[in-house]
Amino acid sequence: MLDLRRFTGHEMRLTEKLGEFNWGFLLLLTLIASFGFAMLYSVAEGSFSPWAMRQVARFGVGACILIVVAMIDLRLWMRVAYPLYAVALAMLVAVEITGFVGMGAQRWLSLGFVSIQPSEVMKVTLIIALARYFHGLTLEEVSRIRNLLVPLAMVGAPVGLVVLQPDLGTAVLLIASGAILFFAAGLRWRYFIIAGAGVLAVIPVIWSRLHDYQRNRVLTFLEPERDPLGTGYHILQSKIALGSGGMLGKGFMEGTQAQLNFLPEKHTDFIFTMLGEELGLVGGIVLLALYFIVLMVSLNIALQCRNQFGRLLAMGVSMTFFFYVFINTAMVMGLLPVVGVPLPLVSYGGTSMLSLMFAFGLLMSVHIHRNLEISRGPSAFW
Repeated sequence: MLDLRRFTGHEMRLTEKLGEFNWGFLLLLTLIASFGFAMLYSVAEGSFSPWAMRQVARFGVGACILIVVAMIDLRLWMRVAYPLYAVALAMLVAVEITGFVGMGAQRWLSLGFVSIQPSEVMKVTLIIALARYFHGLTLEEVSRIRNLLVPLAMVGAPVGLVVLQPDLGTAVLLIASGAILFFAAGLRWRYFIIAGAGVLAVIPVIWSRLHDYQRNRVLTFLEPERDPLGTGYHILQSKIALGSGGMLGKGFMEGTQAQLNFLPEKHTDFIFTMLGEELGLVGGIVLLALYFIVLMVSLNIALQCRNQFGRLLAMGVSMTFFFYVFINTAMVMGLLPVVGVPLPLVSYGGTSMLSLMFAFGLLMSVHIHRNLEISRGPSAFW
């Protein structure tokens, strides 16, 4: 039976942990989230209802979750890594059986009083589970074929379930997060080259299996003007809004493309476009600069950690956060096909917000327990 007293402060008291907590990092996250609050207030034409107030409440709950998660000993998170992954995987299976359809895909699971998107939960639990697995291997053992079967299955199972929903954006994020953990654990370059060649070889097969709307997204990415009132509408309106914002923007709540409803999904996937139209290039750069600072602080936490589990966990959280930002901003600029990836802390969404704050709580736990020595091998799990 797990003795929680071993992880609640015998090595570090709660007051010491609170002193080690990076409060500046939480302030930085609050500044980023404030951009979202402002844009959600604007998209509702100067009202906190229905989006802005809910988002503020979710961020408040998320901040509490972040602090609580950060206080918990890193060894406890390592011990529950596999059970957390199993729960997330079970929820993905449940989506296929009892999930309900929203926005054209079966991605949500109703728990009665609340609906959650299990794929968002899986993004975090996959990182924890892979960090736990690779923590128990030496650098030489990581590249042995037999030791790669389990982590490949750990990535492949949720990816397969997410593709069935279908949600290619999340599937890509899961694969990217897994690849980062493989790389950070020390997997040799030749495996990545082989994997890349394999992906290129099966592209024709993948293309033949895509849904019509997914093929249209790729074709629209290559040539948006081919169907300006259909599949190309979203990205063309996004480019018009971004370009019309100019250097300083049209002013808060003055964006014509957004306020006149030419811009679709402006409170979720295309919220960065709305920000660019109203606050201009300067506003967009300020937000991206804040994201960059978060990324640098996160990577620094990974580099300073003395144990492998913490390093891998922090690296996974950091790079998953980066992929979120990169894919969303590149998507709305027309540099990538349109996929359903929210802008972290800014786009409206409950599960994505709380999952990300939980992940940042794990990051802070790594920071607080950075000098902790954790033994390798099976004994560390039991």
